[in-house]
Amino acid sequence: MRTKFLVFAVLVFALVLSACGPATINQAAPENVRTLNVNGLGQVYLTPDIAYIYIGVHTEGATASEAVDSNKTQTNSVIDALKKAGVDEKDIRTTNFSIWPSQQYSPDGAITGTVYMVDNSVYVTVRDLDGLGDLLDSAISAGANSVNSIQFDVADKTEAVKEARAKAMEDAKLQAQELADTAGVSLGNIQTINFYDNSPYPMSEGKGGGGGVVAADASVPIQPGQLTIAVTVNLTYSIK
Repeated sequence: MRTKFLVFAVLVFALVLSACGPATINQAAPENVRTLNVNGLGQVYLTPDIAYIYIGVHTEGATASEAVDSNKTQTNSVIDALKKAGVDEKDIRTTNFSIWPSQQYSPDGAITGTVYMVDNSVYVTVRDLDGLGDLLDSAISAGANSVNSIQFDVADKTEAVKEARAKAMEDAKLQAQELADTAGVSLGNIQTINFYDNSPYPMSEGKGGGGGVVAADASVPIQPGQLTIAVTVNLTYSIK
């Protein structure tokens, strides 16, 4: 009888403990935060104030040394002309010097000889765009027969980028308010901000080729045009 009583007491104690255990609480699902996402665009237009140009000399000769000697003379004359036109020595950089043989053929396809080709190109930074046309004339007159890839740029775009960012923010905020008014909701706090700077690459204007001296009665006409600094801003608002 005592054993039965002990077993019964243990069962009752276990039931009491289970009743005192942690209760399961059904938590409410988190409130769905409504948001409004907009993109704003800011643009600033700049007039280029700097240019980059590849200027080169192409020569040919019956021997490699003959072609090189001719090329050296013309290239030195071109560099001197660039310096006299106001280009600083640090803004003249050699980017290519190459020599290669070119076999010559008769109309029937037989090899008649070999001509050696030499190219010497310099990369020139021009900081006075008003004198760019005259500078090109001087270089061509001095012996340059290859002028390629005139690229226009703005030396310092810092302030323009700041202005474009401010305009992009204003545009995004205006769009958000207009959309909220139309939808009949109120804007809350800004949740996220992302922006993308689209700084332009230097604009290119191809000019010239190789193989011959170009004569001109007037300065070479150059039109730098405009550069566009563009910034895109993405804003996410909470709405109520």
